[in-house]
Amino acid sequence: MTGTLGPPQTEAKAKALMAKKAVLNGVHNFQEKRHPRHPPSDGQRHCGSEDLNILRRAIPGETSLTTESAMKKTEDNTLCSLCMSGPNRHQVKQAVKKPSDIDMAKVNTLIRPDGEKKAYVRLAPDYGASDIANKTGII
Repeated sequence: MTGTLGPPQTEAKAKALMAKKAVLNGVHNFQEKRHPRHPPSDGQRHCGSEDLNILRRAIPGETSLTTESAMKKTEDNTLCSLCMSGPNRHQVKQAVKKPSDIDMAKVNTLIRPDGEKKAYVRLAPDYGASDIANKTGII
């Protein structure tokens, strides 16, 4: 009885192996090349984490906010400044920390109704926001 089942099983195994090889080699999965309307760029993304101009240091008048509410925040050890709309909190924190070696407790960001991003940087208790504001020329 085993002799009659033997040859059909080997034929089935051979057929299954051929199908497996065909699938692995890609015979059944032929895909045409894509022709996108907008080809990908050179691969370098400009996220702004290495750029120190996140806080708009190039334009001194627009870097920090000098409104009355922003000055009240300096009493609470918090600096307010405008920043580019692209970077997130971590990138803003790195941009503040690199040039001035200031420790921060927290960074909050919000997008104003006019579309600009505002960053509230809460400093560590060791630092005084009013001292740093005087050094940078905000006050």
